[in-house]
Amino acid sequence: MIQQNTIRQVLPGFEPELYTEMFRYGQVTTQAAGTTFINIGDPIKSVILVLEGIVKLYQQDNEGNKFFMYSIQGGQACAISLVSDYHEELSSVMALAYTDTMTLTIPLELMDKWLMQYKSWHYFILRSYRDRYDDLLQTVNEIAFRNMDERLEFYIRRYVKQFGNQVKLTHQEISNDLNSSREVISRLLKKMEKNGWIIIHRSYFDWVK
Repeated sequence: MIQQNTIRQVLPGFEPELYTEMFRYGQVTTQAAGTTFINIGDPIKSVILVLEGIVKLYQQDNEGNKFFMYSIQGGQACAISLVSDYHEELSSVMALAYTDTMTLTIPLELMDKWLMQYKSWHYFILRSYRDRYDDLLQTVNEIAFRNMDERLEFYIRRYVKQFGNQVKLTHQEISNDLNSSREVISRLLKKMEKNGWIIIHRSYFDWVK
């Protein structure tokens, strides 16, 4: 019953009949923070909806370097899983539980049925595609047209928008996400502190710009 209440609260606006099918066919799983639960090349056989926590999506180059794309949180769908599922493709991304996470997986065979039968699901899927498309456009703009100090500012602003002004990220975590070095990130953060944009503490920093 607790999980059913969570699904209704996090994913509001669906028809009662659709909730009934979600409870019957969906599978709720949990992932501990730091767990990679989708790897590049994995077959994706279900739609993945995040109920609780934060999931980070990464691409990987031929040398094994990870590239942070965007994150999703409670109430959002992994759009890559929607594409992979619908065409029965392999995953092109890596999904990492940034925090302790709870997800709801929906079997592939229900996709067509729900799209035709439930308007709320149809609109939810369209909104998921649009939101992730916007996220990717922002990421492309960040990479193609900005240098590293601008990319770092964009990255921090995106974090602040999602989690608040207290940034609980290590320099190494930031450098990993931006595919940079810890030394470069530390130097740029010191520059931001000197400019009055952040206040650095022992295990976090405050965004005050």
